[in-house]
Parts: sequence; structure tokens; C-alpha cells
Amino acid sequence: MTKMRNSDPDPRQPRLAEFDKAGFSITPSGLDPAVIESIITQLGEVNGAGRRGMLRDPIVKELATSPLLTRIVCQYLPVHPRPVRAIYFDKSPDANWLVAWHQDLTIAVTHQAELPGFGPWSQKDGIIHVQPPASYLEQMVTVRLHLDHADESNGALKVIPGSHRHGRLTPDQIEWHRTNQTEHLCQANRGDILLMRPLILHASARSTVTHHRRILHIEYAGCDLPPELQWNESA
Repeated sequence: MTKMRNSDPDPRQPRLAEFDKAGFSITPSGLDPAVIESIITQLGEVNGAGRRGMLRDPIVKELATSPLLTRIVCQYLPVHPRPVRAIYFDKSPDANWLVAWHQDLTIAVTHQAELPGFGPWSQKDGIIHVQPPASYLEQMVTVRLHLDHADESNGALKVIPGSHRHGRLTPDQIEWHRTNQTEHLCQANRGDILLMRPLILHASARSTVTHHRRILHIEYAGCDLPPELQWNESA
């Protein structure tokens, strides 16, 4: 096998530069239809908006650590990607919600510890969450696996390209981006894989149709937490 010399260009750089400029990308037809059907069958129905702690499910853990996803995600992180949180969403007539423009600012951990730059602390479904310094979020990538077609009619994700490059935003700054920047609808086919930086501004509308919009959301870290903290999930 030919090894890359120190003077050779990193083959990841063009794609990494494009991703870091926009803050998101879509890999078409990344999931095999048989894999999608297996995931849907084994995970069953979702009660409410979403189900957390999904890395503890064997099929989700296997998928999160699969060569397919590892190969895709490793292009955008400085070290080997580590899955640290997974959520299963199903937007349907029985659970149809609107998501306002926001950034993903929290991580899930096992316990609370007083550390400079970490906070505020909160709980979601009994799981401890904290806002880490932005430098940690900048070393993370979120993967959204589309188990159904997603478009404007069923609440596909909307993003504001490049908004992640401005760090943690205040409400006034979010409003400025909404007013002055052009949003992008992340329309996706079944099996497509959306990758995004946690700090990119994103939102979604309510569904206006009766079919499902199922998403398996997996977060990957390219960094370690301080020794006082541990990820709540890890694969």
C-alpha cells in the first residue's frame, strides 16, 4: 500500500474545505433499502417526537460504527470519528412538530461537573446535558440518516449555509442571519445521508402530509471530553 508522504496534499482537503464553508453536505443513496427496512422493523414505533439513547440499541451501534459511516464522517474530523449520541425521530400525523431556528449547543454526559466554560446544565428525558465551549462543537459532525423521503411537505430540515462559522449565536444574531441570509431546504431521498456541523442554524416546519419522516440522528466527536466528564453514550 502506498503511504502518503508528509509533503503530499491531503486528499480530504478540497471536500473538507467545501463542507466547512457550507456547514453541511448530502451523500446520496448512502443506505441500502434492505438496511433501511431492517432498521425500521427493529426499532419499531416512536412515541412522541423522538427516542434518545439509541446508541445502546445493537442495530444503531452497529450502523454508527460501520465502515460506510466511518468512511464518510472521517473526511470531516481530525481523528477517527467516535459516535457519542443517537436519536430516532419520526415526524408523523401523531407527532408533528415545528422546530424554530437554532443551533445544537448541548452534549449528553453521564454526570455534572463544574468546569470552566461548561454550562448551563439541563436534563432531557432524565439525561444530563450541558453546553460545552464552542471549540468542542466545532470538532463534531452530525449525521442524519433518511429512512423516508424528506421534502418541504413533510418538514425536511432547513439550514442557513455558513452560519456555523460565527460560533455560538445570540438571539439577535440568529434573527440577523434569518433576515439577511438565504436558507436552504435539505430535500433528501430515502437512503440519503445528511452531514452537518452542530453550530449551523437549522429549523424544520410541520408536516402537511400523512406519511412518516423518520430520521436516525447520530452525533460524532473528533475530540475527547475533559477527564471529569464522560459521554452519556459511546460506541
